[in-house]
Order: sequence, then C-alpha cells, then structure tokens
Amino acid sequence: MGTLHDPASQSLAAASILRQPLPRPPEESIPDAAVTGASGKDVLSDVLRAIKLTGALFFWVDASSPWSVEVPRADSFAEAILPSAQHVISYHIITKGSGWISIGESPPMKFVEGDILVIPHEDTYAMRSAPEERSGLTPEDSLDFFRAMATGHLPFVVTEGGGGPALTRYVCGFLGCDARPFNPLLGALPRLMRIPRVGGAPGDLLDRLIELTLAEAPAQRPGAECVRLRLSELMFVEVVRRYLETLPPEQTGWLAGLRDPAVGRAVALFHENPARDWTIEELARETGVSRSVLAARFMRLVGCPPIQYLTRWRVQLAARLLTDGLVKVSAVGRDVGYKSDAAFSRSFKRIAGVSPAEWRDGRRE
Repeated sequence: MGTLHDPASQSLAAASILRQPLPRPPEESIPDAAVTGASGKDVLSDVLRAIKLTGALFFWVDASSPWSVEVPRADSFAEAILPSAQHVISYHIITKGSGWISIGESPPMKFVEGDILVIPHEDTYAMRSAPEERSGLTPEDSLDFFRAMATGHLPFVVTEGGGGPALTRYVCGFLGCDARPFNPLLGALPRLMRIPRVGGAPGDLLDRLIELTLAEAPAQRPGAECVRLRLSELMFVEVVRRYLETLPPEQTGWLAGLRDPAVGRAVALFHENPARDWTIEELARETGVSRSVLAARFMRLVGCPPIQYLTRWRVQLAARLLTDGLVKVSAVGRDVGYKSDAAFSRSFKRIAGVSPAEWRDGRRE
C-alpha cells in the first residue's frame, strides 16, 4: 500500500487498483434474498437512498503508547462536523498495531491490525492502548478538537500518546444519515460492529476500497476530500454487507428478515410498490405462505406486523419528499399511498411526531 507520507507511491497504488478487474463473487456467497429480499428489489440500497447516507469528517491518527482517546456522544459534536445530519455514525480502520475499544460502560474489546470498528448509535466510546489507560481529557476538550478539525485548523494526520515504541495507526471517519422518522437499518445494527479483515480472495472489494482510501489520505489534489468521503460511504455499505453475511441463523432484526424467503419477499414487495393498498392476504399469496405464518415470522424477525412496517416506510418516503420540498403536501400523501390528506396527516404525525407541513418547514429551517 505504500506509506502514509509518500503521496506519489499512494497515487500509483490507487491507479493500479483502479485498473484491476472487479472480483467475481464467490460460489458460496450469501444468497441473493439476503440483499434483494427474495425478489429483484435491492432493499438495502433502497433504504440507504432514503436515509441519505453522506460522508462527514475524515482524518488519520498515529497513536504511540501509552495512549487513550475518549469520544463523547456523537450528537454532541454533530453540529460541528455535519450540521445537516440527523444522526452520525463513527468508524475506524486499524491499519497498524492494536488496542482496546469499549462502548459506554461495557467491557473493553481488543482490536488488531486490519479490523474495522463501527459505532452506529452515537454512543460514547473509548479507544486505548490498554484497558486501564485514561487520557484525562474532558468532553469539552473532545468537542474543541472536533470543531478545530472540522474547520481545518488541525493537520490531517493527528498524533496522540506518550511517544512509546508501540504505534497504533488508524483512520477515523464519520458518516451522517437520517434516523427519523424510520430507519430500519440503524435499528438492526449492534452498538459495536467489529469486522476483521481476514485474508480474502485477491481483489477483495473491501481491501480495495481501503487501499484507495489510504492512497487518497495524504493527497492534496483537487477534489481529494470529496473522493475520500465518497469512499467512506462505500466502505460503510460494504461493512454492512459483511455483517449481514456473518449473522447467525437465530439472529432477529430487519437485516435477518431480509434473509428469510417469505419475510424478505414481503419487504421487497413493500419497497417495490409502497403506494399499493396491500393486505395481509395478498402478501401471503405473493410469498407462498399462510397469513398466520407470514404474520408470525415477520413479527419475530422484523419486530412489527407487516402493515405497520409498510406504514413506517411510507412515512419515511414522505419525509424525504417533504424535505426535498418540490411537491405539495397533498401530492406527497398520494404518492406514498394515502387516499386522503387527513389519513396521511394522522399517520405521519403518529410516527414522525409532527404534521407533514411542520416536518417540511422544520427541515427547511
């Protein structure tokens, strides 16, 4: 991959990576139903578009032993790094060394070179060279750091620690997305995702994305920041796909529901045609199971009845249209499947907490 401080070798590496052919999927890869909901609809992509995933801050850390970094809740510094986002996801790519990470008051977990760590729920967390290390910094110190980094007052490469021989090097990235009124993906993710990078097939997609990111890291070429942020979004999507592949059979949640033939197809049908006046009978016919089996399986895996999921998804789509502000409120309601303005307003306010007009005006402000 070259070295961090050698932009020429990194640019050559990036060019070489881009010329390589895309890898073929393995013969025993995860079934298509896990991503497309057992139909032609790519449900995961549909949700990622609706929640407006976007890159935010991105920088590099060189931490020499002993070191400790305590990060406050992401909603406390979101205004500084990505003021337009409802929710901030933190992630780290460990490129050298090892350490420990803990979420809130949970026991620390060891991480090693090659790991990708994702904190999806804005929790406080700490990364340390050893579980007992403490930095002594306050939450306000951390907020000052993020403000300075976001305004360009700090270098891209940040140094931490006591100057000891053990070096841990990692990339810090932050992504913004919508969490309200309905983000089924966030609810399906654990508080901490640790994705190890084991030796995969040549041309592994995640490896190539990381190498491209590291190649762009020291570059000062025009558009470098935009490239890095787009790469961070792609890496997050690939990490979610890797997480989906590792889910145990007994796992529940929205992602697990996509793997189930009947539930996955029902979700895909909702996403293919959310405005249709679906009934549980029609869904049962389309999915090839009985009403009771579909309802029970959907409830167990996704956590709500099928029609309730459809209602939440309609409101999320409507919220996106209202935020864009190009269509009248009444037209938005019809577009997502409501026959009257009153029914749309009641449903939207029950889930979003405000009326459609209040949502539109608040997002504009």
